[in-house]
Amino acid sequence: MARILIVGYGNPMRSDDGLGWQVAAELFRTNTRPEVEVLPCHQLTPELAPAVSRVETVIFIDSAQGGQPGEMCCQEVRSETGAISFTHHLTPAALLSLSSELFGACPRAYLLSIHGETYVPGDALSAPVARRLGELKTKLQQLIQEDLSPAGVAC
Repeated sequence: MARILIVGYGNPMRSDDGLGWQVAAELFRTNTRPEVEVLPCHQLTPELAPAVSRVETVIFIDSAQGGQPGEMCCQEVRSETGAISFTHHLTPAALLSLSSELFGACPRAYLLSIHGETYVPGDALSAPVARRLGELKTKLQQLIQEDLSPAGVAC
């Protein structure tokens, strides 16, 4: 049974928006660890709550907007308090809240992201995002290794 769930999301046909999906799709094809489950998704939806509720840690991967293109971030995600609104797109925090509300489980969660430069139609990542892709993958592997070790994990 998986202990870690990796959810990479975004639109792979909208340039940098596809970052999370592309990373997760590659890891899905190459992952051999039974304790790690990988889900490439176009967006976060309520249907992911059962999978979130069954693991100890969730690592979300997404492109970020509004910052310096190519800037990488790793942040802990906490469950949102208050009412959950179901819209076109859930946030990682809202998905954790839903898992907690429906299943009584709220795992540790982290969001790995790189600030994108372009979101136009296309399947190629922009140069600033592509330059940081290796660093994001290294950080992802580090989070997985640390989470599987007794010492724990930190961004």
